[in-house]
Amino acid sequence: MECQLTIDLTDQKKEKPAHDKLAFGVHFTDHMFVMDYTEGKGWHDPRIEPYSPLTIDPAAMVFHYGQAVFEGLKAYRNQEGEVRLFRPDQNFKRLNRSLTRLDMPTVDEAFMVEALKKLVSVEKEWIPTAEGTSLYIRPFVIATEACLGVRASHTYKLIILLSPVGAYYASGMKPVKIHVENSYVRAVRGGTGNAKTAGNYAGSLKAQTEAHEKGYEQVLWLDAIETKYIEEVGSMNVFFKVNGEAWTPMLNGSILEGITRDSTIQLLKAWGVNVVEKRISVEELFQAYQNGELEEAFGTGTAAVISPIGEMSWNGNKMVINGAKTGELTQKLYDTMTGIQYGVVEDEFGWSVKVTE
Repeated sequence: MECQLTIDLTDQKKEKPAHDKLAFGVHFTDHMFVMDYTEGKGWHDPRIEPYSPLTIDPAAMVFHYGQAVFEGLKAYRNQEGEVRLFRPDQNFKRLNRSLTRLDMPTVDEAFMVEALKKLVSVEKEWIPTAEGTSLYIRPFVIATEACLGVRASHTYKLIILLSPVGAYYASGMKPVKIHVENSYVRAVRGGTGNAKTAGNYAGSLKAQTEAHEKGYEQVLWLDAIETKYIEEVGSMNVFFKVNGEAWTPMLNGSILEGITRDSTIQLLKAWGVNVVEKRISVEELFQAYQNGELEEAFGTGTAAVISPIGEMSWNGNKMVINGAKTGELTQKLYDTMTGIQYGVVEDEFGWSVKVTE
């Protein structure tokens, strides 16, 4: 790969949105990172250029056969003006796993981290400073070859977009209501469930819409074989505190290997909490609830970091968890994780990567 990064800065900068007007993923910075792949040449021409629409052939294979993968992470600015990334190396490792699963060319992870740091540095003025705000980062790769043959593309484009986002819990952390989904499934072992690919999310939208119509914020996905084992909640990994232990579904090939999930497990173990990664049936969880042993529940992911679950509905049974209030362990995880991300809590794990001093 040609690793000489070129930079073309715009002379027409956009007006930045007010911090109290930020929504998720609707505002974009002045520049983006772009890199191309050509079979026989590899990845080439990495560059930072002005944000602009793409010109792409309507026969591009991404539109027809879905070769598209993406990642999500954030940059954070603390009160001292330091800009930090949270475990960006893990995002590019996972990007490569997704690329491999969809028969797409992998990238040089170390180079991508450095390229991302440069892009964030160029756009550091876009990082909001209000409490809880951040700069969302969306790397993605798409197949660009114009061909309707059913095969892997010979050309690709990798792009990184940056988007300033508001605080996820602008009015305070509130537990959500979850519907256990019995009709639709998210993924199956041997499929693409452990890849962060566009089709997984498209396939989840119908169930999400129906859950909203029933008054629930999220869907709890069950396995596709027996529809009895818990997998993910919405687009997040999920944890349950049961009788003092932290339970989370074991990685099985259909569950995305969340970076926040892994960070949560490491924190819990460091605190002496017994973490159990196993197959968790919804029946077993309901039994724990009836026995008074289901103490807390929460999802983990980039956007919310930690999202408390206050109520679950399964086959007409309603489980109200911890009085529908955020649990003590849930809150501690959120405060510690976000504290590390913003550089205000000691980082004993080496997760926080400085972009600027």
